[in-house]
Amino acid sequence: MSLVSPDLAVVAGETSGDLLAAVVLNGLRARHPNWVTAGIGGPAMVKHGFNAWWPSEKLAVRGYVEVLKHYREILGIRDGLQQKLLSQPPRLFMGVDAPDFNLKLEHALKSRGVPVVHFVCPSIWAWRPERIEQLKASTDHVLCIFPFEPALLAQAGIDATYVGHPLAPLIPMAPDQSAARTALGLPDGTPVVALLPGSRASEVKYLLPRFLAAAAILLKQRPALQFVLPALPALKTDIDRLVSESGLAGAIRVVNGQSHTALAACDVTLIASGTATLEAALFKRPMVIAYNMHWLSWLIMRRKQMQPWVGLPNILCREFVVPELLQEAATPSALAAEVLAWFDAPERVVDVKQRFVSLHHTLMRDTVGLACDVIDRLITPATPAPALPTVSA
Repeated sequence: MSLVSPDLAVVAGETSGDLLAAVVLNGLRARHPNWVTAGIGGPAMVKHGFNAWWPSEKLAVRGYVEVLKHYREILGIRDGLQQKLLSQPPRLFMGVDAPDFNLKLEHALKSRGVPVVHFVCPSIWAWRPERIEQLKASTDHVLCIFPFEPALLAQAGIDATYVGHPLAPLIPMAPDQSAARTALGLPDGTPVVALLPGSRASEVKYLLPRFLAAAAILLKQRPALQFVLPALPALKTDIDRLVSESGLAGAIRVVNGQSHTALAACDVTLIASGTATLEAALFKRPMVIAYNMHWLSWLIMRRKQMQPWVGLPNILCREFVVPELLQEAATPSALAAEVLAWFDAPERVVDVKQRFVSLHHTLMRDTVGLACDVIDRLITPATPAPALPTVSA
């Protein structure tokens, strides 16, 4: 680990946080080329000069039971990072998502005078509303990626800025499907389904077998279908094994990473609930959202759910514009039926793509500029008011 105190310390959990943080780091490097940035991050952040003391994949755990299995390791990482940052305080700390990990760390740093920015408002509008008080105590400013969030936070006295979604300007309004298929070696003119079972090992464990069983059903009904499955390097061994055991190795193209290319190439995606569903919407792709986890984690989360939707496209559109099949409902036959339903209803596809175009425009902001402005403001001491002249009696 570096012995130099970083100018900016960042904690980004899992792949989505790595991508979000990398966009901001790129903008900050243009403004502050000599800044040292360090903490927990992934390969996208490292490309922008970030010193990853721990890899972001260490925090890629979802669900109460799953977290318990890794609790001691995660707690050890947080304690080690907190001790390091308190002994070598950064000019500013930015926690990117991962609220269960970041908020306690942020509270400790804020209490010691380190300015704190939290990027991505916790989903207090969806579940666990009690987090809003924790957010207020732990942060100086929240960077929100959805337009309705700052007003909600203002009611609790939390400073916040809507910065849009950092990926919105990076994803074309009209993705080039033909070019994406060429890049992946997929033929033009044939129907393509992208399988995205998630970026966590637990998601691959619980979802990918269901996705593969659904793909087998789909192939029996539509033999011309092509399948592409992006795999993160850390998960590729497990994914290759599951695909081989399914007997579909010859029918499913497993590629290294390239989830965005797969989304651009496909006609429909079968996808795990999470940030990737918003990325699919930005690529204007019809989708079937699925999720399955340990039964106890599901019971706990279900009791805390405040909205009828879990998928981000549905939450932002405030209705079920795409199907969601969760837990017991996520059977292979049901998943296959919903995928086929998109292929059999072209007018429905046109409608959902139009909805996603509107959503894309809503999420387009100068994310990098707005985020960097907030960071610069927090690290620049306020200019004291001029002293009033004394008046002799």
